[in-house]
Amino acid sequence: MTASFVSSEIYRATGYRGNHPLAIQRIGTVLSLCEQLGWLSDAEPYIDSPSAGLDELLRFHDQGYVSALLRAEATGMVPQAVRETYHIGTMENPVFKGLFERASTSVGGSILAAELAAKGGIAYHPSGGTHHGMRDRASGFCFFNDPVFAILTLLDKGKACVLYVDLDAHHGDGVEVAFADDDRVMTLSVHEENRWPYTGTHSCATARNLPVPRAMNDSEFDLLMREAVLPIAKDFAPEAVVITCGADALLGDPLSSLALSNGCLADAVMQLTELAPATVVLGGGGYNPWTVARLWTLLWGRISGRTLPQTLPETSTALLHSLDCDLVEEDDRTTAWFTTLIDPRNDGPVRDHFRAIAEAARAPQDAVQAA
Repeated sequence: MTASFVSSEIYRATGYRGNHPLAIQRIGTVLSLCEQLGWLSDAEPYIDSPSAGLDELLRFHDQGYVSALLRAEATGMVPQAVRETYHIGTMENPVFKGLFERASTSVGGSILAAELAAKGGIAYHPSGGTHHGMRDRASGFCFFNDPVFAILTLLDKGKACVLYVDLDAHHGDGVEVAFADDDRVMTLSVHEENRWPYTGTHSCATARNLPVPRAMNDSEFDLLMREAVLPIAKDFAPEAVVITCGADALLGDPLSSLALSNGCLADAVMQLTELAPATVVLGGGGYNPWTVARLWTLLWGRISGRTLPQTLPETSTALLHSLDCDLVEEDDRTTAWFTTLIDPRNDGPVRDHFRAIAEAARAPQDAVQAA
């Protein structure tokens, strides 16, 4: 299948400042690692992401919200009423110079990725995945909801049914809400239970949720893929798939308590890309700069059919050593994060509760009530 990598030089800088969880290098490191491995080059560059225009943004987002975000960045001020209404200018969703361009470029990239995927193949846009953004407010570090635009674009391109799969550690609430009344779209989210945003506790016909307990290992995740995610997806028979893979379900992420290896998560993404002729793979959450960079680089290697290295070149090791993160203690940083691309599998016992999770997702609550 044709593989496309969509990104932008805007992501070489972090944008966020201070002690915000996203004030770390993520996409910039991925681009550099892929270049160092020869997976992106002048001969095979990434496809530059455009910024979404106002008309495009207003297809989903509220005009008052978009205008408020523009004014806040231009003035550097967010009045209390605006902060309370639109949830911007907060510690969670700070306003900073370049924010609007950065957020609209994420949307433009997901639109472009969907257009490319609709022609047949896999479009990879790791700068996307802002799945918490709501129509009329920011939420969870997300100002616009680019996965929504990827799905809308695929529908525009004639895809009769689109499956959205969210493997981020946090429930993909914004996407679920956006398509709650559209039976052309099924959303399916595997996420940590009792974790912000504290939604995604039940399933219905078009929104399947699999809230999982802390410390989910590879064996438990494989069971959910085998007994719930893939069967549900195949029954829906999508003509296109959009995936927010996230990186915060990996062992070592400071904002979740899950314990997947990056190879296990990459295997799941690749299985999902086989469900339909058109697939968009987005990034999402991830707050450990080493585990994020290695997973998203690994994914491009898998998607583009590269030979994966056993150890990283010295330039890549030096790059990873140059990163820092206040949320990850030095004693918790493993040697493998700096020298290898692929984690060893984290297999373990499968708790009985996981079979109940799979069963509940396969037989959603509204179907049981209707019977």
